[in-house]
Amino acid sequence: MVKEEEEAEEMTEAADIVHAWSWGAGTDGQLGTGLLQDQLLPQPLSHLPASVSRIACGGAHAIALSGDGSVLTWGRGTQGQLGHGKLESCSQPKLVNFFESFTVSYVSAGWNHSGFVTDTGRLFMCGDGSFGQLGNGDNQSLDHPCEVLFFPSGHVKQIACGMRHSLALVKGPSGVVVYGFGSGRHGQIGRHLSRSQRTVNYPVVVEGLKDSELVSIHASGEHSAALSADGQLYIWGRRFGGNVDSCIPQLVPLSLPISHVAFGWNHALVMAGGLVYMLGGNRHGLLSGTQEASTLEHRLPTSASLTTLDESVWTLETVVFPVKQKAARIAAGAEHSTVLTEKGLVMTWGWGEHGQLGLGDAFDRTAPQIVNLNWNESFPLSQLAVYCGSGFTIVAKSTQ
Repeated sequence: MVKEEEEAEEMTEAADIVHAWSWGAGTDGQLGTGLLQDQLLPQPLSHLPASVSRIACGGAHAIALSGDGSVLTWGRGTQGQLGHGKLESCSQPKLVNFFESFTVSYVSAGWNHSGFVTDTGRLFMCGDGSFGQLGNGDNQSLDHPCEVLFFPSGHVKQIACGMRHSLALVKGPSGVVVYGFGSGRHGQIGRHLSRSQRTVNYPVVVEGLKDSELVSIHASGEHSAALSADGQLYIWGRRFGGNVDSCIPQLVPLSLPISHVAFGWNHALVMAGGLVYMLGGNRHGLLSGTQEASTLEHRLPTSASLTTLDESVWTLETVVFPVKQKAARIAAGAEHSTVLTEKGLVMTWGWGEHGQLGLGDAFDRTAPQIVNLNWNESFPLSQLAVYCGSGFTIVAKSTQ
């Protein structure tokens, strides 16, 4: 009897250990807590496995990839983006049964669509396909994952889902190639489209990246990006600030090698040497304009663009933290930003209408503020990771 009581007590203590927190917009169940309301402060996300390697946040849904390659989804599912075979939302993480016989290695969430890459290089998509963002050759939406069959001789490494477009990083016989599909109105799929053709429903090659050793791709809103092994960042799609829309990847001029990037709808964060720089963003206090910041202006020739301008101006502003700590992770929502420091502090700023800043109110912030997380320090803070959806934020223990 004593042994049984001890085992029960150990199980209770294990259940009390929190591995993830979420806050912000929650009316579609995107916080994963079982509640359908906004949360102004961090809430325990207790239905995730302890071994989560990655979380992808979209418009109002999220995807968790566990260490064993299984997938859980939750949030808005009205377009089939959760992959459960139903057009229903889900307020708690739920296993995607379709992948029971697969090992998934990478996931991404767009506004209303989702992408999944297996360890054997196969790509599956589901959700809203009305702009061709599922890459299956038509504009149909799917409530269950369906394989993209346009890479017969290639091994898909990553998928990146934007608002209405997608990117695929594919390793083929001639090296790594980036493909784009879906809405291309602002050049985000890497093709100059006519006014009569605003979308492409099958993968097309993004030109201008052939000589780069790419390690990651990124998409959010109507922006696209690729990061090389030597820390060079290429951006194409909708303009930032004084830039022009471009279907040709443009090199971001930062002298330090870039290690991490995160994209919102109107801004981007880049991390280099533990410092964070912001590109674009002039709404909801996205820029820390009330603090002293370093602004770098560079003029780059554009080999091709969607306008007749000969130059574009890139302005990178240093994000000033309230504490002297280097950044370890960054994330960007639609119009808010999150940074995790090397010592485990979480800081947020930008749009706060739904409580996505986790500060206990619904106000915008023009500079980073520290979020109070009461966690059980049963694991190193270096194992934390931050993720942002359109109007919500997740902090979780990560195995990567």
